[in-house]
Amino acid sequence: MVSKFGHGFVTSLMLITRHFALPPETAWFGAADHLEGLEVPPQFLGTEVEELFDLLRKKVVWHQPGTMDREDAAEVVRVLDRCSVALDRALGIKDPDIGAYH
Repeated sequence: MVSKFGHGFVTSLMLITRHFALPPETAWFGAADHLEGLEVPPQFLGTEVEELFDLLRKKVVWHQPGTMDREDAAEVVRVLDRCSVALDRALGIKDPDIGAYH
């Protein structure tokens, strides 16, 4: 069956990231839909990667639109950054860094 909002790990991550590239006032609408298909691969279970994706889920699901949109969106972006670095580390990159201009 084809998923309405995407399914996978990197796929869901990319779809969520697209939302938070938008202005904070509009970023939230529909972002949680992509969590439905987010699946953490078995090799990341019990690792920092899984912990960060659980945190990402909580930040997105618990947000109340219209309340602290900008602040909460900035926090989600920070968690997404941390997820990227943790994924790179887990994949064997010794010194991942998001850089100064992100």
